[in-house]
Amino acid sequence: MTTTVTSPWIRRYHPAPTAAVRLVCLPHAGGSASYFHPVSARFSPQTEVIALQYPGRQDRRHERTITDMHTLADQVTAELLALDPKPTVFFGHSMGAVLGFETIKRLEDGGATGPYTLIASGRRGPSTHRDEQVHDQTDDFLIKEIKKLNGTSSTLLADDEILRMALPSLRGDYEAIETYTCPADRKINAPITVLTGDNDPKTTVDEATVWQHHTTATYRIKVFPGGHFFLQEHPTDINNEIVKEVLSLR
Repeated sequence: MTTTVTSPWIRRYHPAPTAAVRLVCLPHAGGSASYFHPVSARFSPQTEVIALQYPGRQDRRHERTITDMHTLADQVTAELLALDPKPTVFFGHSMGAVLGFETIKRLEDGGATGPYTLIASGRRGPSTHRDEQVHDQTDDFLIKEIKKLNGTSSTLLADDEILRMALPSLRGDYEAIETYTCPADRKINAPITVLTGDNDPKTTVDEATVWQHHTTATYRIKVFPGGHFFLQEHPTDINNEIVKEVLSLR
């Protein structure tokens, strides 16, 4: 896999510096930038695709995982501000959806050049709350949670040693998203598209519709058959939703 690395945070698997629109991909809890390699292959070179690599995984595995969502959003915002400004679609799944929301909020509040749009996948509205404490549970409990959601490759799930090596970043990410809170009146000016599974144990359809209260712009929702990682079952449909948002910014 050829990768252009200009920052520990930024991965460009198919560099497209002259593209007019940027797509920023934000992984789920425990996820890494490479999860979005197929998305990069699909949309480059017409779109500049950037995948975020959080600390604590893959080539950043020796770094401490960031356990506070606002701190994580601050750092991602700083990384994106260092790039040349472009119209940008943010695509975030699960924890990545909230991170995309908080990053756009910071960019807008700071007067950064947009426009922006957010695709929030597999996550309930930011101001909803569940009393979840997975990050405080035992390693075995955390492993069961991961397998229940089926969010990692079958190879990783089958190798208990490798899975346990990934637990520190998983636990840190769970802490970040489980301790995150958001006021009901916190809004971005960017449009929000919500993608959700109809059988997601982490997000009901009603909880997903709460996203509409967090934008001053347009909102739409698309419900897919499937659980928390429904997007793995519908790659073509998910790509079509991304296409819509990319075209809206051209």
